[in-house]
Amino acid sequence: MAHRLESLVIRHTHRLPSPAGSAGQGATAARQFDAALTSVGFKLSAELLERLSGLSEAAVVHTAGRTLRTVSEMVGDHVRHNAYFIDFPANVPDTEDFWMRCVAQALGDDTAREGVLTQLARGTLNLLSLPAYGRYRHTYEEMLAAQDELIASAGDRVTVLHLGRGLDDELTDLYLALAGSTTPLGEEHLRDLRTLAECCALGPQPESIPVRENRAVVNEARLAAGVDPLLDTVTDVLRLACALSGGDVTLQEPTRFRTLPRPVRRVLLAGLDAVVAANPAKLADVHAHREPFKRLGERLHPHEYPRWPHAADVFAVARGEKEARTFDSRVEELLGASDVPGAVRLLESAPGKLFRALDHLLRSAAGQDGRDAVVAAAARIAPEVSGRVVLSVREHFQNRERATGAPRIFVNRRGRGWAAPDTRPPVPAADRDRLTAALDAELRRRLPAPDRLLLDPDVLDVALPLSGRATAAGLGVLPRGSLSAVTGERLRFFVYWKEAQHRTDYDLSALLLNADYSTRSWLSYTSLRAVGGRHSGDVTQAPDGASEFIDLSLGRVRGAFIVPQVNIYDGEGFEEVEESFFGFMLRDGERKGRPFEPRTVRMKSELRGTGRVALPLVFRREDDGRWRAKWLHLYLKGISSANRVEQNQVSVSKVVRAVAEREHLTVRYLTGLMSGGTTSVDLWDGGPVPDEPVTYIGLERPEGLHPDSRIITLENLRDLIPG
Repeated sequence: MAHRLESLVIRHTHRLPSPAGSAGQGATAARQFDAALTSVGFKLSAELLERLSGLSEAAVVHTAGRTLRTVSEMVGDHVRHNAYFIDFPANVPDTEDFWMRCVAQALGDDTAREGVLTQLARGTLNLLSLPAYGRYRHTYEEMLAAQDELIASAGDRVTVLHLGRGLDDELTDLYLALAGSTTPLGEEHLRDLRTLAECCALGPQPESIPVRENRAVVNEARLAAGVDPLLDTVTDVLRLACALSGGDVTLQEPTRFRTLPRPVRRVLLAGLDAVVAANPAKLADVHAHREPFKRLGERLHPHEYPRWPHAADVFAVARGEKEARTFDSRVEELLGASDVPGAVRLLESAPGKLFRALDHLLRSAAGQDGRDAVVAAAARIAPEVSGRVVLSVREHFQNRERATGAPRIFVNRRGRGWAAPDTRPPVPAADRDRLTAALDAELRRRLPAPDRLLLDPDVLDVALPLSGRATAAGLGVLPRGSLSAVTGERLRFFVYWKEAQHRTDYDLSALLLNADYSTRSWLSYTSLRAVGGRHSGDVTQAPDGASEFIDLSLGRVRGAFIVPQVNIYDGEGFEEVEESFFGFMLRDGERKGRPFEPRTVRMKSELRGTGRVALPLVFRREDDGRWRAKWLHLYLKGISSANRVEQNQVSVSKVVRAVAEREHLTVRYLTGLMSGGTTSVDLWDGGPVPDEPVTYIGLERPEGLHPDSRIITLENLRDLIPG
């Protein structure tokens, strides 16, 4: 358990909790540990190296073993990445020549010849019926022996591990940060919060838990520890019941409620009763989740507890036996009667709902006076709206001024994305500008004004993480909409998957688009060589895990966009396999090395979505000829089987255009608001850092920062979002 918790801290913070052990002469072992880390793209900070050097050799070796396992998994080096073509990217055959070779081998195989001849006579051939197709013909060790060693380069990735505090302190800090996050967490972080809450339920607690899913996870731990849960809406109780049943606290997927012990049932019913007794209007919230409430009522037996009549009312509303008019229905009635001023007055009692309806209200208002009233109401209630919603609305109206004809992008909570034409009438420019100015002023008021701000230039184009669901778990992963530079001449994608129960075939492909988003060409198992690229070969099952790669020479690519994608051809989905992840590597020129080299990995992200086609990111060529990545983290629905790049190119290009042409709010925008007034702003060039405390914002933490500095990196970028 201790190793699991230490690993959790390393993944989230890139800090190693202060190693314990007896004092000794561990300098040699510490240097060997540092060298081993370098092989997977990590290194020890000077402070951590000094701390380890003062421990016994045995303590250092023990720490090294645990840490190396963690960082290897972070970068994807904990599994064996074999390639179908043993000396990939060299000697990749022409696609049709390769298929004919497989056919020839099958005809020479007594067990396969008859079936192949029958198929050929019918005019079609199933490649999976060929013994030589889709299955590794060599071992991992044989593949390694066929590859040259990778020569170290100054361009290799180096991720520094810093010295942390004691494990208990690090766990408490991480728990407070995740539980008190102002933005929703991704699925992996929510699971980690559950682990942390079990350890920290009786310790220090955040001042508030604004995200309801986080509150449900914390409430589950509080209940197990004998502490009253935090409940102030009927939906809080429903989410807690889902958590206790091992279900989905986001309420996006149905939960099969378990039979709950009588003491737990009493807590839930008492909670419902107290919420409704304090504010009967909250009964209206039941309508949003009527079916789950009906099923929960069957487990809680409210009729057995007459002392909580308000709890019984909740389930009466769910069954339609008691009326509770919803707030939204009252708003819709006013808008249906074209009474926009009345709708605005009502919505002022629900600031978040008013903000989410601003676009519709501005388009529906009668004349300039009506629009003035909408903007004035928004400015008036802005201080009562969460920072995340203010920023989301600010980004929305920033994109409403564009008239490019780009489609709108829609993304649900599970990362499923789709594009649709934008048919909305425009919002008048003057009203839009006054509204965005008011939002800027409100955000500027909330943001801290540090004395000195130190910025890594590479972080400025990172999109603000308004939701943890707009990213993926992994290493070097940026939020959806972020832009990052691509430095290197060779770009290599990789995907790894391991099936759980059924034969599963994932296909790594790359779609190349022109500047107008039309298809130029592609690389896939049906096109092994194209436009300076090579595909490592099609692997069609993964009982022991399988990898596929695509290697591209960026200087030979003539298209404007490179869109890597992972298609599910057959078998288990991304959330059903035992493991699956995607990433990319960058190398200089013609550097050799095995197909997967952890030092060259720039990004590795988990594949966990409900669609059958994964679009992690897109690479686009800028006007100056350089390449940059724009992060997508999207899944397309696809079809149930046989998804291929040739078939989904139209839908992929629409989604890519919708995201590529959308302007996301970035760190540059937020730090621009922070840097007004007396703040001194410096761009960090990779050299020595100031001796005084600073607020540092960057992709990674530099060494030598003053201990009183506030440090914001990718791992805690959500802390930038004001409450």
